[in-house]
Amino acid sequence: MERRFRIRLDELLGDAEVRASFLNGVMPRLETFLKPFVAALQSPEQRTNAHHYVEGLLSDLDSKDAESIAYLHDRERQGLQKFIGQAEWNHRPMVTELARQIAAELGEDDGVLVFDPSAFAKKGTESVAVQRQWCGRLGKIENCQVGIYLGYVSRRDHTLVDFRLFLPQEWAKRKRRCAKAGVPKEIRFQTRHELMLEMLDEHGSVLPHAWIAGDDELGRSSWFRQQLRERNDRYLLAVPSNTLVRDLKAPEPPSSTPGGRLRKVPFVRVDRWCGALSEWR
Repeated sequence: MERRFRIRLDELLGDAEVRASFLNGVMPRLETFLKPFVAALQSPEQRTNAHHYVEGLLSDLDSKDAESIAYLHDRERQGLQKFIGQAEWNHRPMVTELARQIAAELGEDDGVLVFDPSAFAKKGTESVAVQRQWCGRLGKIENCQVGIYLGYVSRRDHTLVDFRLFLPQEWAKRKRRCAKAGVPKEIRFQTRHELMLEMLDEHGSVLPHAWIAGDDELGRSSWFRQQLRERNDRYLLAVPSNTLVRDLKAPEPPSSTPGGRLRKVPFVRVDRWCGALSEWR
C-alpha cells in the first residue's frame, strides 16, 4: 500500500475508535436509527431482515457474512442471503433519508458538495462494470471498478452522501453480459460527469451549500463546468497544469498601433498564469 493511503487509512481507523460508554443502550438507539430507513422496505419480512443484518454487522462475530448473521439470530440462512443478494428492493428512498438527516445534523449555508471518482482493483471479468481503466489508487490503468461519490463538508463535520457505480460504455453495449451480472435493463451508459450531475440534481436542494468541489477530472470538462453555471452553482475544481486560461481581470495589452483596436488578454497555460500572479497583484 502506498504511503499516502496508509496514512489516510490510519486516520480513518483513528476516527473509528469509540469509547466503551458509547455502546451503552446501543440496541434501543439502533432501533430508533433504523426506523426511518427500514420503513422504505415493502414487507415485514424485509424489515426484519434489515434489522438482523445491521445487528449482525455490529456484533462480535468473526465473520460478518449472511450465513453467520442468520445463525446468530437462530434462523435459516436462505432468507437473509436472498435479501442481500437477490431480492428486489429500492435503496434510493434510504439514500434520500440519509441526505435529509445529513442536512439536519451537519447542514450549513456555506457547506461544500464534493464529488470524487474512486477506483478499486478487481481481478477477472465477471464482476459488474469491471474492466481495464484508470485506477487512481494504483496510479495506472488496471483492471478495476470505478465508483462516483458525493460527499458533504461543513464546519460541523464531513460525510459521504451518495454513490454511483460507473458502467463503462463497453459494458452498457453488451446486454447479455449486463444481464448475467445483474445490471437492471433500464440502466444506460452515463459518463462520470452525468452521474455526478444526477446526484447533484437529486440532493442539491436538500443539502445547503455554497460550493461544488472536485479534482481535475471534473475541472478539465468545460461541459461539466457549464452545467454547474446553468444550475447557479459556484465551483472550485482542479485543472491540469497545461489548461489554457484567459485572465479577465488582467490589464489589457496595448494596441500594436496608436489608436488601433485593443487586443484581448492572450490565453496562457494555467501554471504559467499562477506563476505570474505576483508580478501585477
